[in-house]
Amino acid sequence: MTISESDRLHSQLSRFEDMFPGYRTEIVEVAIVMSPVRLHHGQTIRQVGNALEAQLGEESAVISDVAVPFDEDNEFCPDLAVIPAAEVAKNLSAYPPELIEVAVEVVSPGSVRNDYEIKDRAYARRGIPHYLIFDPYRAHCVTLWNPGPEGYLGRDTIAYGKPLKVDTGIGVLTVETSTLPVHPSET
Repeated sequence: MTISESDRLHSQLSRFEDMFPGYRTEIVEVAIVMSPVRLHHGQTIRQVGNALEAQLGEESAVISDVAVPFDEDNEFCPDLAVIPAAEVAKNLSAYPPELIEVAVEVVSPGSVRNDYEIKDRAYARRGIPHYLIFDPYRAHCVTLWNPGPEGYLGRDTIAYGKPLKVDTGIGVLTVETSTLPVHPSET
């Protein structure tokens, strides 16, 4: 993808910034997708982001809800992504997917298909080494690794309550899941 394509995609999405408070906006398969932000969603993002940031060295940093243009049809805004700290320091409005070491999504009622299917394939096709899906509705985290053209070849499901450990190119990252919020239907 060229910079001009990336800029064009982001300009499409940027028209919606701040128009719909309480909603997260992405372009998924050419459609503009708006997902309401729920309390458990935000709490999970904050806890996972804090856990990741506490373990990263000076070379890596966490971004949240920043545009990542993938192709003509998709401009995702991962809930969290680990990228080089030097890139974060640039304070850009969009980053290329090639920078991402770990992508994190937190499932909401409207994002199930996007998080488990569409982003699984898209993140893998772009070579993102690790993809984590935290699901407060199923009280588990799915870890995906070994990206390939049809999706991730490695997949584990870890029930909340057990520590999640992910061996990445920047070191082993651990997230304590016992304190992550769970939707009341799962308690």
